[in-house]
Amino acid sequence: MTIDEIIRQSLIEDIQNGDHTSLSTIPKSAIGKAQLIVKQAGIVAGVDIAKLVFFAVDPDLIFIKKMEDGKRVKIGDIVFEVEGSSISILSAERVALNFMQRMSGIATTTSLYVEQLVGLKTRLLDTRKTTPLLRELEKMAVRLGGGENHRMGLYDMIMIKDNHIDFAGGIEKAIDACRKYLFNKNLDLKIEIEVRNEKELIRVLNKGGVNRIMLDNFSVDQMREAILLINGKYQTEASGGITLETIRNYAETGVDYISVGALTHHIKSLDLSLKAI
Repeated sequence: MTIDEIIRQSLIEDIQNGDHTSLSTIPKSAIGKAQLIVKQAGIVAGVDIAKLVFFAVDPDLIFIKKMEDGKRVKIGDIVFEVEGSSISILSAERVALNFMQRMSGIATTTSLYVEQLVGLKTRLLDTRKTTPLLRELEKMAVRLGGGENHRMGLYDMIMIKDNHIDFAGGIEKAIDACRKYLFNKNLDLKIEIEVRNEKELIRVLNKGGVNRIMLDNFSVDQMREAILLINGKYQTEASGGITLETIRNYAETGVDYISVGALTHHIKSLDLSLKAI
């Protein structure tokens, strides 16, 4: 789903046959102005999305951006101003805020994790644990917070996880099947495989044929040993229960990537408020 489609469907969900409160209380000709005010420090995200929301409701509105996406903000900062039909401003307000508050919460959370990786080569990845139909926006917010996107969906990367291995009949069979599938379909996709312990890792190393190895739910000590075993032959990724408190320890093992599902599925929205002037 494209961003325009997401916005259109969100406005339909909220407005349907009319913003009856605004239509009944405010004269149709009324002109107003409002500001988006920051009520909690963090990283602002979704400014450009909010602009699209307001213009989708009323292309005659005037939108003045005061801060760019990805900027650090403090309490009291004004992110943008919007001016024009008072009814249009109020009709767009909630959808614009819903997008911005969630995206800013994701960007802020992501930035906290990224700060723990300063000075190290390890890069932070998100996952597919996103809100249905909002993945494009949530992964955009991760990038604005300094993280990187893992695959966008099931279509742009081969990722052999534990269930695939078990259903396929083992690691070797799963890898062979993937490589055969890609060849037959003439697809150029990277292959990543998940391993749960050192025994599975050794089987992957003996088999080969992948681009990246995900080390799932390894302890820091186990991760360090695994990185030594892989010895730079493949990209490496740590995953599974890694927190803000432990991410630095994992990164110091030399792993290339760390994926954290909590960036998008366990965050708190940033407090933002649209106030009439």
